Amino acid sequence: MWRSLRPIGRSDATGGYRRYAWTGADAECRLWFQAQAEARGLEYEVDRNGNQWAWLGDPSRGDAVVTGSHLDSVPDGGAFDGPLGVVSAFAALDELRARKVAFRRPLAITNFGDEEGARFGLACVGSRLTAGKLTADAAHRLTDADGVTLPQAMEAAGYDPSTIGPDPERLARIGAFVELHVEQGRALDLSGDPVGIASAIWPHGRWRFDFRGEANHAGTTRLVDRRDPMLTYAETVLAARREAELAGAVATFGKISVEPNGVNAIPSLVRGWLDSRAADQSTLDTVVTGIEKAAREYADRHGIDLDVVRESFTPVVEFEDALRDELATILGTGADQPIPVLGTGAGHDAGILSESIPTAMLFVRNPTGISHSPAEFAAEDDCVAGVTALADVLEGLACR
Repeated sequence: MWRSLRPIGRSDATGGYRRYAWTGADAECRLWFQAQAEARGLEYEVDRNGNQWAWLGDPSRGDAVVTGSHLDSVPDGGAFDGPLGVVSAFAALDELRARKVAFRRPLAITNFGDEEGARFGLACVGSRLTAGKLTADAAHRLTDADGVTLPQAMEAAGYDPSTIGPDPERLARIGAFVELHVEQGRALDLSGDPVGIASAIWPHGRWRFDFRGEANHAGTTRLVDRRDPMLTYAETVLAARREAELAGAVATFGKISVEPNGVNAIPSLVRGWLDSRAADQSTLDTVVTGIEKAAREYADRHGIDLDVVRESFTPVVEFEDALRDELATILGTGADQPIPVLGTGAGHDAGILSESIPTAMLFVRNPTGISHSPAEFAAEDDCVAGVTALADVLEGLACR
């Protein structure tokens, strides 16, 4: 499975993946998922929001155990973020069938669409729509860098965008959702454990900072006469690092657009996107407020107009204690030491769905801690340990 999926959407130039929602690479990933489902005799379907499902047992029975993740990527992302959870889900089902277990509850494997938000700027679009955390009207207003709307992209890919929206009937079928994911940090590497359980997801959000100045000639305009928004933007980037360090949080300006974007022109507009995350809401508020305050002070000093827009936000997610404890019991049986439980600063579909259904997460060790990069990695032995752990969990939830 891994070898067949690995080439899809991979850049020869960077070695990273460019699997953006509703593009050719995304279509190939979707065909791969469908083929894996059909090869196992599973009932395949695509829901009203473009998410893919592969069912074992009757979905209408309710109380289903669902696992899976996503197949899309960030720009030049790694091979494991998302796909490891989908590949491991199919492999775990193969393992359960090899064990000849009897299923008491329906089981499903899913691929949630547009989790990374690389094309339309909003993460977890498929799961947000399903859970009613993104309205159909708001989804219809999402556009990519070329001005293509989400409905236009879906339609071009052969899907009907007129049906997108909340899907409470589908959520009512699900009794538990367990997402396996490569760890996006080094906690497991430092503890020496191949697999861990998630405790919570930090609150996080994305803010757009629009710095507006005055375009002018880069060679003839005196420094004292300039209204250069790039200077204010640069100072704000440094302020973000400062505020995050003081609070023990993280803050990153990872995306920027410039107008007119000429080498010999002072910009008229610099637009930067801030991603910030912290262990609790109060700390996150402090960091973002501090960054905006500094940005406005710099803007006033240089004659720059500034607009700040919060484009997305996800509050802290505490995974359901009962399900988390059940996973710990299942995986702790016969173990020499308790399985580690750890928090994360990364968002996931499991976090979006947590207010609607019981959710939990398993993490697989990442020896470098690098993610959202071609250097992202997990050793084969650890991936196999993740499949075994997921199979144990699914057996405990769906078969006993």
